[in-house]
Amino acid sequence: MPSSSTKSNVNFHFLQEGFSLTDRTPLKAFLTALFKKEKQKLSSLDYIFCSDAYLLGVNRQFLQHDFYTDIISFDLAEKGEATVGEIYISIDRVRENARQFDSSFKRELHRVIFHGALHLCGYKDKKKAEEEIMRKMEEKYLTLYFS
Repeated sequence: MPSSSTKSNVNFHFLQEGFSLTDRTPLKAFLTALFKKEKQKLSSLDYIFCSDAYLLGVNRQFLQHDFYTDIISFDLAEKGEATVGEIYISIDRVRENARQFDSSFKRELHRVIFHGALHLCGYKDKKKAEEEIMRKMEEKYLTLYFS
């Protein structure tokens, strides 16, 4: 886990060539606040922005899933400890999802960023009822962030 001498415990890593993230400082602060609002302790959170191919490899290696996905979240904390998370995001999938759902790339990227954080806060999306709650929470945090 990368350590940082700054206050932020949220870090961004870029494996996808040609991709960078603007406005990182306010986003880090917002993500830290999201965990506080959800009453979850946060130790560290690492976002890794990558390609479809890279994330497919992670999906196969760690989850034994052989399909593309936009995001994979790993909770690395010991039970009962503050969240230590890694969130892998495929920039290729985010672009495709934005086109498919008629959304801007920026909004879709932030939806997925918040989606990963919400998973680490305990939200699930395997069942229809869980997915509905997850979508409402994503919308809540997108609205707060962009207002």
